[in-house]
Amino acid sequence: MTPTVNVVEALPWIEDADKVAPKDARVLSRLFLDRLPSLEEGTGEYQYVRNTLIEMNLSLVRFAARRFRNRGSGDMEDVVQVGTIGLIKAIDRFDLTREVEFTSFAIPYITGEMKRFFRDTTWAVHVPRRLQELRVDLAKGKESLTTTLGHSPTLKELAAHLGLTEGEVVEGLMAANGYVAGSIDTPGGDTETGESGPTYTDTMGLDDPALELFEDLNALGPLLRQLDERERAIIEMRFGQELTQAEIGSALNVSQMQISRLLNRILAKLRTGLLDA
Repeated sequence: MTPTVNVVEALPWIEDADKVAPKDARVLSRLFLDRLPSLEEGTGEYQYVRNTLIEMNLSLVRFAARRFRNRGSGDMEDVVQVGTIGLIKAIDRFDLTREVEFTSFAIPYITGEMKRFFRDTTWAVHVPRRLQELRVDLAKGKESLTTTLGHSPTLKELAAHLGLTEGEVVEGLMAANGYVAGSIDTPGGDTETGESGPTYTDTMGLDDPALELFEDLNALGPLLRQLDERERAIIEMRFGQELTQAEIGSALNVSQMQISRLLNRILAKLRTGLLDA
């Protein structure tokens, strides 16, 4: 640190901000954070103060990144980069009047970006965030109970330990299978003898033509619920009860022509909804 030239009034010029000791960085950061709001964004002075703050506090990013070094996937350089994004957000949003240490304020932003990075990039299959977090809780619970009980916990024991139902535990365990993907060409076999067996591809069946219909019906459900009562009644009579347009018109006391127009309008609305979905 060489505070020799005052390019910004009352602030030192720091040549290698990344090499400032953490203790000194805490003191200097308060000075720079105090000055930053008074500078005009885009000016050279603003860029110097903001960039120096970032470089002085990169040690916070590296410290937080150590928590994720055993995740088993992803380049740690990428983790540091996304953590730096969190640091920048903390610098831009920090307010000295809150009387909170900058390090305490910044760490949640930094780790939050890192967690978001792992959540969005390391799962082979996208699952809801709730289940991603449940996977972590299940892993910790199994490890803790294995140590305490001396054996791998049963489903009931794990559910009781975590305060969950057995169904929720099963859902979490199934979701955990989406964390890592395996190739369908991976051969099976006996792990004890080392003999290889058929690949997953060999055991897969043919496509079920009913699956496409199921997907269409599944997408259609929410759209049907958006129709008003009269529109749902017409759809039910036409496609559920298989009544003719004339019979539907008679039941609703309107002409067959009106039913035809209503049906066309309803079907167009559903078709548009399915295409958007």
